[in-house]
Amino acid sequence: MTHQEVANFSESWGLLMLFSMFVIAMVYAFWPTNKTKFTKAANRPLEEE
Repeated sequence: MTHQEVANFSESWGLLMLFSMFVIAMVYAFWPTNKTKFTKAANRPLEEE
């Protein structure tokens, strides 16, 4: 296995892995049941103690 083959393999599968992680993160961020959790987290700095 040459360096060029390893580089091509890592480029293609690395891109696929990063894209799938991005899609998973977007699905998690926009999932309807997470809305209340993210709204609470967004308002936390504005709350007075």
